[in-house]
Amino acid sequence: MSDLVVRRAGEADRVVLERLWLMFRHDLSEFQGQLPRPDGSYRSERLESVLAGDPDWAGYLFSTGENPVGISFVRALTQPVRVMNTFFIVRPARRNGFGLRAVQEVIAQHPGRWEVPFQGNNATAVRFWRRVAASVAGDAWTEETRPIPGDPDATPDVWISFSAV
Repeated sequence: MSDLVVRRAGEADRVVLERLWLMFRHDLSEFQGQLPRPDGSYRSERLESVLAGDPDWAGYLFSTGENPVGISFVRALTQPVRVMNTFFIVRPARRNGFGLRAVQEVIAQHPGRWEVPFQGNNATAVRFWRRVAASVAGDAWTEETRPIPGDPDATPDVWISFSAV
């Protein structure tokens, strides 16, 4: 599994993106406590923004050989600070360097200031995103908690900020 390919995704990738999106949302449900909708789906506004070609969004598909292994959605492309809005690697491809390689390639496509929100109660995500920040920005990154807009009872997200050249 050493042949990781990171490429921009689009409408032609709809079926694969939808399937990986469901896996991503299912993984997150452990930390957010969100159940699927009655039809088995999860909220998909981010996915639809990517698929619709919104200029403020970019979607990336990660694969090895013919097998998709992950996705990333970046938003705020037309803003001064980009946001890593979605990042997901399928379980069999985790803990072998694919995640770090994939995120570094995505960030390299959009140099400048970045913010990455994630769930602080997800210890694996905390370790991963701190490692990403250090690999991209050395010691020049910050971390803070922010409440989730419109959900004052939810556990606040952790946000890491850094610049990438």
